[in-house]
Amino acid sequence: MFTSIAGRSVIVTGGSRGIGRGIARVFAAKGAQVLVVGRDLAQAEAAAAAIRAEGGSASGFAANVADPADVDRMAAAAVERHGGIDILCDNAGIFPAARLLEITLEHWNEVLSTNLAGTFLSVRACTPALASSGRGRIVITSSITGPITGYPGWAHYGASKAGQLGFMRTAALELTPHRITINAVMPGNVRTEGLDGLGDEYLEKMTASVPQRRLGSVEDIAYAALFFASDEAGYITGQTLVIDGGQVLPESLMALEGMGG
Repeated sequence: MFTSIAGRSVIVTGGSRGIGRGIARVFAAKGAQVLVVGRDLAQAEAAAAAIRAEGGSASGFAANVADPADVDRMAAAAVERHGGIDILCDNAGIFPAARLLEITLEHWNEVLSTNLAGTFLSVRACTPALASSGRGRIVITSSITGPITGYPGWAHYGASKAGQLGFMRTAALELTPHRITINAVMPGNVRTEGLDGLGDEYLEKMTASVPQRRLGSVEDIAYAALFFASDEAGYITGQTLVIDGGQVLPESLMALEGMGG
C-alpha cells in the first residue's frame, strides 16, 4: 500500500481539460487539495466544480504559465488556500500544428514560452513552498514527441518537450538539497477532447500504431504522475516514464503486423 496523499496541496497547471483535468481528478480522488489552473477562469472553475461534485477538494485559478507574475500569484494562492504546496504537476502546454517552413518566429516563441519557459517559471515560483513541505514533488508532463519520436507539424512542440527534460535533469540536482524530486511522464497517443473532430479514420490510424490496440486514457497518465508524487518514489529524481502502450517499440509496421494474437 502506498502512503496516502490525503490533505496534501497540489497544483495542476493546464488542469481544466485533457490530461491535466484527469490528473486533477485522480489526485483529488485520493484526498489531495487541488488547485486547478488554466488560462480561462470559467473552465478552471468548472473542472474544479466537477471534482467537488465527486466528493473531492478543488478550486479553480486563472493563470498563464508564460507570465511570471501569474505563476507567482498561482503559487501564493495555493499557499493561501491549502497552507502550502506539496506537489506541482507541471502539465500546461499547447500544440498548434504547423510545418517547419510555415512556423513563424511568433508561433515558435509562443509554444516555447508556454511549454518550456512555463515549466521553468512554475517550478521557480513553487520551489520555496515545496521546500518548506519537506517532501516536495514536481511532475512534468512531457511527451514521446520530441524526446523520442518526431511528427510532421510539431517541430516547435517537439523542441519544447525535449527541452523540458534537459531542464529537469539539472533542476533535479539543484532541488535535491531542498528535498524536492522532479520527474517527467511522457505520454503517447492519449484520448482527450483535443482529438474530437479529427474523425474516425484519424483515430483508427492512431490506435493502429499502438501495440495494445487502444489509445491511452487520461487516467493512465494520472496514475503514473501519482506514483512520482508518492512518498514511495522519494528516491527517484530526474527520471522519465513513458506511458504509451508500447507505441515507441515497433521498428516498422511489419513489426506490428507480426505480433499475432
